[in-house]
Amino acid sequence: MWADFHFAILITAPVFCILGLGILFKRLGWITDEFARIGSELVFKVTLPCLLFVKLVETDFRHGLPVTLVGYALIATVILFLLLDRVVAPRLQEPRDRGVFVQGAYRSNMGIIGLAFCLSAFGEASVTTASVYLAVMTTLFNVLAVITLTRHRGEAVGQGKLLPVFTGILKNPLILAIAAGVLISLSGIKVSQIVLNTGSYFAQMTLPLALLCAGATIRLYEFQASRPLYWAVAGKLLLVPLLLTAGGVAVGLRGECLGVLYLMCAAPTAAASYPMAQAMKANHHLAAAIIAATSLGSLLSTTLGIFLLRQFALI
Repeated sequence: MWADFHFAILITAPVFCILGLGILFKRLGWITDEFARIGSELVFKVTLPCLLFVKLVETDFRHGLPVTLVGYALIATVILFLLLDRVVAPRLQEPRDRGVFVQGAYRSNMGIIGLAFCLSAFGEASVTTASVYLAVMTTLFNVLAVITLTRHRGEAVGQGKLLPVFTGILKNPLILAIAAGVLISLSGIKVSQIVLNTGSYFAQMTLPLALLCAGATIRLYEFQASRPLYWAVAGKLLLVPLLLTAGGVAVGLRGECLGVLYLMCAAPTAAASYPMAQAMKANHHLAAAIIAATSLGSLLSTTLGIFLLRQFALI
């Protein structure tokens, strides 16, 4: 039992130590809001795409693609989204809170926290599985977020609403890097070692810089206790990971695939949910509070989840 608990701590503690240092450095003035903003953009536009590209061009995609994992995650996420959006959200009194609640409950910070968890748990070998999962689910998450925020604002979701979303997804640097890596790998084109080495240097910057900036952007002063917040945090940290992981076990996922599924869906709410809520005139203060609360609470929930999965010999 203690070995399983130690394994769980080894996965989550380093990630949250760096997040905590980001909060501390921000308070000490070593990291400014401008640094966090520019650093986050650098991660999103350069270092994380380099990490994904370098790993994927060296992967053989003709064998071992996680089809079952991704297929199951797509179907299960849509079902959970419908449950949250059509059954739970209407029970909230304020319409402006409903879409934010739904987005906060299902949308994970996969590109930073989730990927860091996977690398910590399974090493470099998990990058391919995690990257394919990340590419597919990031696309789905963005579309579902627009649907729920628009619907609960009382507007129809037509082609004019979704076209900019699809355009933005196609321009997403992570999606472009993953697509380029997969296509080059499938084509058999040899990439120059200079390009790979340069990309590797950038890739090594990704997680430390991303986690420091993520910690620096956690705004505890925007934390406003409310019923929608409690519901969203309970959904993100307990309901969604429990149901998705239990379903994954039921369809036969085990080992690394099940671990990637759990760690990706157990990651805290994505920081991107805040600017999207703000842009669509939803309750962005609630969105900020959900991000802060789940970022701190996921330390305990993720550690417990990994411990239980190890106890039952599922990963």
